[in-house]
Amino acid sequence: MATTPDIKHRTRFIDHRIPALYAGKYTITTEQSITDLPGSSLPTRTQRFDVRGPRFAIAGTDIHACYPLPGSEGLYSQVLPHITLQTPGVPWLRPLADQEPDVPWLALLVFREGELSGDLKAIGQADACTVRELLAGRLGNGEELPGRRPSINPDSLFADETELVCRSILVPNDLFTAVAPLPTEMAMLAHVREGGPPDATRGTAPAPDEEELKAVVVANRFPDVVGGMHVAHLVSFDGHESLLGAGASVPAEGVRLVSVWSWVFESEPESGIGFGDLAQHIAADADPVLCLRPQKPSHPNAAQQEALDRIDTGSTALPQRLPSGERTAGFYRGPLTSAAAQPLPDLPDDRVRLESADEALVYLETYGVYDTGYASAFTLGRGLALADPEFRSHLLAWRKGARNAVRRLVSHPDLAGRSVTTATADLLTRDLARDAFDKLLTDGSGARLARALDEAGADVAAGRRHAAGARTSTPAAWTAASLHSALGRADVREVLRAATATELDPVTKWLDELVTLHRVPFEHLVPDPRMLPRESIRFFHIDPGWIQAAIDGALSIGVGHTLDFDLNMLARGVRKAPQCGVLLHSDIVEGWPEAVYSAFRSGAAVEAVRSANYGTHVLMLLYPTAIDTFAMAEPPQGLHFGFGDLGTIQLREISGPNIGAPVEDGEFPEEPEDDRFGRFLRPSGYDVLNVAGQGDALLPALSEAHGLTEPEQLSSAQFTLQMVKAPQLQTFVRPRP
Repeated sequence: MATTPDIKHRTRFIDHRIPALYAGKYTITTEQSITDLPGSSLPTRTQRFDVRGPRFAIAGTDIHACYPLPGSEGLYSQVLPHITLQTPGVPWLRPLADQEPDVPWLALLVFREGELSGDLKAIGQADACTVRELLAGRLGNGEELPGRRPSINPDSLFADETELVCRSILVPNDLFTAVAPLPTEMAMLAHVREGGPPDATRGTAPAPDEEELKAVVVANRFPDVVGGMHVAHLVSFDGHESLLGAGASVPAEGVRLVSVWSWVFESEPESGIGFGDLAQHIAADADPVLCLRPQKPSHPNAAQQEALDRIDTGSTALPQRLPSGERTAGFYRGPLTSAAAQPLPDLPDDRVRLESADEALVYLETYGVYDTGYASAFTLGRGLALADPEFRSHLLAWRKGARNAVRRLVSHPDLAGRSVTTATADLLTRDLARDAFDKLLTDGSGARLARALDEAGADVAAGRRHAAGARTSTPAAWTAASLHSALGRADVREVLRAATATELDPVTKWLDELVTLHRVPFEHLVPDPRMLPRESIRFFHIDPGWIQAAIDGALSIGVGHTLDFDLNMLARGVRKAPQCGVLLHSDIVEGWPEAVYSAFRSGAAVEAVRSANYGTHVLMLLYPTAIDTFAMAEPPQGLHFGFGDLGTIQLREISGPNIGAPVEDGEFPEEPEDDRFGRFLRPSGYDVLNVAGQGDALLPALSEAHGLTEPEQLSSAQFTLQMVKAPQLQTFVRPRP
């Protein structure tokens, strides 16, 4: 087997991001005076400014990810739901009265079916009203909003916030008491995360990358072990500070909380669709080759074996209508092959180009059927070119310029008898009449011009016409007869490319994209959906002959004569086709859009030359060389939090050079109990994690396990590091022949 490389991804946790200025209204006043100069004070200046930020709702564009996935079904009873925000400072954007600065104003609460009176089925229903109506406790139609509403000073609102529509939920008294986090727990359950690049090292850590920072808010409640619908609400405690803390008096009518974002999911035992579940299912697929696997006869005859061999390389049988009108079946194979494609043979007359789709048809005479793969590629390339008016214009403009350059190469007087060099390109693009006049001015210090003028005057006066005398010169370097073979020379092609570079560049750019399968419809890549079923991965080679046939088809439009076919050689020398690729058809593509895909060859990383999505569930990656190892990893931003199957968590180093590494024999807790993690749940029976409350709390127990004694305890980043369920990594290794 190929050597599996050591794949690393840096992830850093940061306690919080407390802003220099909280969101709100501000006034700055300046007073200036001159020391020891009475009466020298300058007028006082006052300037108002605002710091804006979300308060009653968060835009969807600021939500990076939610876990469990919105609308998903799975086994989530061991995972704490969490939400990741694009802007790292949002949870600490507003201070809560009488609380420490690291306590966020947001918390993630999870509710089950039958718990919220306004959403008994836990499908995400909430009461909608304006901010003005919320704070007044009464809707516009006079209907009252039950529950303790947030106590917010109206003077702190911006003018455009009062009529903003917000969503709120009514949480019953006993339920709020059971699930509401303590301020210390709110601080522990929020952090900032930075996801690093592949192959990150633990060396000197660079400064945080602002583009990679995300804020994460984690819930304190596990989904129900027996399953059912759940709704997660990211709620605001702005205006509810008095309800925070142990022993807070919760009103009997319940608490009305503003929900700035929410989503629903269903927890079902034994049906998880997490990243690890999907990756493991894909890896269990015993046939990762892009081809159909029909039931093979025990003793296939020659015709059956021919068909099976072609299917094994990625072909499929499709209906075909012949030009005569007859209906038959033919083989089709796109550019993706299960085995490396054989190079195409040279065409007649030493041509290495296709001039029509018929030339690309492969006729299997023994069986009377066609292989239409290359012919379809030619037709597709031609159709794509005809459908793109901008490309057509560039192609025709370049072809016109190339014809002119060739004619000059044949007839230019200064090129006669000379060898072709890069300097020749300048002569092909210069103005011949201007050059001739310049030579007339400079030859013999102007004597030739004076003589020509004198002779012309006498001829005009006598009414005589100038008769051109016999001109003797060396024969031209190229003639029309030898042009075909001349264009086969690399030096001649380079000169013509340089002479027509302005017109040729947009043509080759378009063809370069075709080389990497841009614009190629998905059904031409995977002609039969059974080749790529749901939750599968396929590895493939790329047939450069198929791509070249498509390029020849694109260059076939606007061809007027044989010279145009020869000139197409100038544009065919585009970028080299990728050698292999990967197709992934899975919920991973949609559910984890920032999953990390890594490819290697002999331990060295290979960067993809193209990554393309087809729809929402199919991803294609193309690589410039054949790879032997492919890995897909859960994105660093998609880390989960909770405990393992045995009710334990793995302790990790919180300092030193190996920070984040598992502690040897660091299983926590150590006591061999049936329900080892149940001791860290609140006794209310709601499956709420007791992070820092009364009784057997998790935070002090973890701190003690790391040798910390009160008042020392883990920070929020260190606590998060202990609760992490490491991201899944699935590796595929190609067996060596």
